[in-house]
Amino acid sequence: MRRNPWFETVEEARRRAEKYLPSTVYGALVAGSEGGRTLDDNTGAFAELGFAPRVVGHHAERDLSTTVLGVPSSIPVVISPTGVQAVHPDGEVAVARAAANRGVIMGLSSFASKPLEEVAEAHPNVFYQMYWTGTRDAMAQRMERARAAGAKALIATLDWSFSHGRDWGSPPIPERITPRTALAFAPDVLPHPRWWWAFLRSGRIPDLTTPNLRPKGGKAPTFFGAYGEWMRTPPPTWEDVEWMRTEWGGPFLLKGVSRVDDALRAVDAGVSAISVSNHGGNNLDTTPATIRLLPAIAEAVGDDVEVLLDGGVRRGGDVAKALALGARAVLIGRAYLWGLAANGQAGVENVLDILRGGLDSAVLGLGRSSARDLSPDDLVVPDGFTRVAGAPRAADTAGR
Repeated sequence: MRRNPWFETVEEARRRAEKYLPSTVYGALVAGSEGGRTLDDNTGAFAELGFAPRVVGHHAERDLSTTVLGVPSSIPVVISPTGVQAVHPDGEVAVARAAANRGVIMGLSSFASKPLEEVAEAHPNVFYQMYWTGTRDAMAQRMERARAAGAKALIATLDWSFSHGRDWGSPPIPERITPRTALAFAPDVLPHPRWWWAFLRSGRIPDLTTPNLRPKGGKAPTFFGAYGEWMRTPPPTWEDVEWMRTEWGGPFLLKGVSRVDDALRAVDAGVSAISVSNHGGNNLDTTPATIRLLPAIAEAVGDDVEVLLDGGVRRGGDVAKALALGARAVLIGRAYLWGLAANGQAGVENVLDILRGGLDSAVLGLGRSSARDLSPDDLVVPDGFTRVAGAPRAADTAGR
């Protein structure tokens, strides 16, 4: 009997992706830094939180919609920008179409394998993501290109640090696909005929270039070429963050905040929103799960900027828990990439439907009429669950 292409959980999407993808490609999706403790805590912490459902007073109709930086979303879920999506020939374009069909915002990485213009054509509500890499002139040109393509907001990802050795080994990634590298990867690729046949049938081999970092009149750098530029660029200061925000001139989300004092500095720098993030466990291992850090940060700056969260979201119940602890919305990464690998555009839509269904069940059971009404009163939070990093000094809060 032919297996149903639809799946009921994000975990099932992950299992199918693992079977479908070569181990090197799948390994890049699930990797975390060093021992993977942050990676595990991101998901495990959600399971420590309990719901406090109501027995009477449920609402037959429930509103799950929200806005993020003024852009409407059918559910409080945003597609997080992730680099080179070689799990499927259509990559970011397939994700954009799925996001458009489900009415959620698409975040596009500057390290994406598809041009910004092509993605924006597939979905009008795109947030463009940038790293602090290259010269200010180069970054200004990238922002201008994003504005011209119709990007609704800029996401500045500044929490990316070099991920040191992983206990289970790092998957090898070629600089470019050549006959020699194809031969070297053949033992890993050939046992997964559905994956490589999809690329052959599309007429495209996995693209490891970054077209959105192509300079005017130049060629798109390879992923590692772009990575090398990032490593050579001096790290940004708070003054640089202010410059980015001013140069962009529109809604501006700072991604990567895990400290209360950094959140306060971000407000002072004029950002519109922050995302509480540890880069999906790919930075400094043993950084606490973002859901543990969220309450203190939301309490400190939630009245001043929109607070989002990313890291470890696998179920609609996880979305509900994040909203209850102060997030306006969450960003998802691995979850939709597994869906993309499992069933292309339809697989991404499938994942978004799973999250919608789980969130709706939580809002119903908790007796709320809107996801925006969720609060800590809807949860059972165990003693010692939360963490506070970078507690502000008196000088940081003066005048607030």
